[in-house]
Amino acid sequence: MCRHATRAIGALLLTFSSAALLAQEHRAASATHAKQSEADEYTRYELLAPDGASFKILYEVSAATPGAKVFFNPIRKGSVASDEAVFDAMTGEPLHFEVVSGTDARKDAVMADADAGGSYIKIQLARAVPPEGRGRLLIVKTYKDAKSYYREGDAIVFNRGLGIKRNSVVLPPGYELVGCNVPSQVLPEADGRIAISFMNAGPGEAPLVVRAKLGAQTGPSAVPHAPTESRSWEAPFPGETDRQRLSERAHQDRDIVYFLQQPETHAFSLYHDYTESRPGIDKYLNVVREGSTVSDPSAYILDTGEKLATRLMTGAELAAAKIEVDEPVKPATQIVVISFPPVKKGQSLRLRISETYTAHASYRLDGDELLFDRSLGRSRNAVVLPEGWYLTASAIPATVTQLPDGRIRLDFWNGRPDSVDVLLKAKRRNAPSAKPQ
Repeated sequence: MCRHATRAIGALLLTFSSAALLAQEHRAASATHAKQSEADEYTRYELLAPDGASFKILYEVSAATPGAKVFFNPIRKGSVASDEAVFDAMTGEPLHFEVVSGTDARKDAVMADADAGGSYIKIQLARAVPPEGRGRLLIVKTYKDAKSYYREGDAIVFNRGLGIKRNSVVLPPGYELVGCNVPSQVLPEADGRIAISFMNAGPGEAPLVVRAKLGAQTGPSAVPHAPTESRSWEAPFPGETDRQRLSERAHQDRDIVYFLQQPETHAFSLYHDYTESRPGIDKYLNVVREGSTVSDPSAYILDTGEKLATRLMTGAELAAAKIEVDEPVKPATQIVVISFPPVKKGQSLRLRISETYTAHASYRLDGDELLFDRSLGRSRNAVVLPEGWYLTASAIPATVTQLPDGRIRLDFWNGRPDSVDVLLKAKRRNAPSAKPQ
């Protein structure tokens, strides 16, 4: 797949089912009593009029405990919550919820470790979380917290430790950004308000401090020009478009995990998660980049567990079927076509797409070393080394963890609107690695 296909469409799948992939990733991680787990968290803070010390929160989160029918969202201590609402992200329908004490939350087995002195929003999910699935939620609330949002001279300050890894903060109308201590994208809202957005791949909270002052335009004059399809004249190759460069990386909903098989096979299996929210869309096209071949595609809807039909076609077959694709494809190019029910207005589907790729140039043995050399276009990418190998080199900075079965996982979070050219090297272990404690 070409680099642009990786960014715009790319999905990648494996020789066994998605369930088998997840079992491979977590096979030694079984627990006697499951605890509440979540995934794909993203928070948007909209700062309201500064004298009220209040800000609106839109929190996207996926309940990830298989079989769960309820989800608990903590109310942060020191903040006074109001105007709560909860919606099912798949259907857009409101969900029933109630505010309960930490003591009451602990009565649920998955919340045995809840803070007895805290408060929680207890949400009734629209459907039980399917195996290897997700229960996607949008939680809306307003917090009043004078310690986090206050005036300081002629500036307003939003000073808050953020534990969620993907966040954006939107300034009130009329305020310009004059300080931000966490490297962030700066993006205009459709109404002219200024937003900062960032991903925090580190192990702790992001100690965010945002400062703003009056001086920005308001009303029609503040509305930004629409992004265009023009490309940077300075790029040494056809670069990203204006529209792509100004898209919010932290809120992008595509992420991918590669599972490297033994390097002699040149093969890696993977799963790729993607949310479709455009009304009327009923298929996803994955254009395979040149130099790679794909096999055994599979896909399902994370929200419900429903399996989806997949077809492997060539560019010639796609043209003959009059199926449009967003990029030029050669007649012999492989395309995986995944069909699903048409998306309804105000609703969305989150898909998990899986397959195996064979790529002799990207993944191979170099003497006695494993070498994985591939351009990754997602904002969130992960690579898991095969069993029996230890990491010796990573050209791109990554966080490194050891899975319960001893394999090494690298996570590459890229806040820039471009690809990361990942180069990994590894060697065989002398002896089996001790399992992490």
